[in-house]
Amino acid sequence: MPVVSNTSPILNLAVIDKLALLRARFGEIWVTPAVVEELRIEQDLPGSKAVLGAREAGWPQVKEVKEQALAQVLRRDLDQGEAEAIALALQVKAEWMLLDERDGRRIAKQFGLRVTGVLGILLQARREGRLSSLREAMEQLREKAGFHIRGELFADLVRKSGESNT
Repeated sequence: MPVVSNTSPILNLAVIDKLALLRARFGEIWVTPAVVEELRIEQDLPGSKAVLGAREAGWPQVKEVKEQALAQVLRRDLDQGEAEAIALALQVKAEWMLLDERDGRRIAKQFGLRVTGVLGILLQARREGRLSSLREAMEQLREKAGFHIRGELFADLVRKSGESNT
């Protein structure tokens, strides 16, 4: 089954030079045209070169949303990329939905989708030995990508990863 991603997991992993973790974990990933647009790969922004390289290699694959009416309904509460990504995930019966934004995750779960985000991807990579330090990766997310991680969550994830909390 396919995996569908919103913008945030792809872009944030690209910014910290960990995009390869996403491909290693899930293989084929599908995105919508709205997500491609939100990635702004034609601009010189952090992570854009890594995403452009991946796109030139044919990854992730761009798929159209057939249920535009559902995407429009979801737009009431979500941005276009999130709305289309959830609609596509439902359309293709995705194995995983990759989302970071709280409202998007909540709605995706209400539809019965399995959801993970950049932190879950990093934690799993650490557990599988593909990431040397979850703490370092999360610090890079904070510093380079401006990704907000509550202190309590940060400490909990470090503990779950088996790394020292110091």
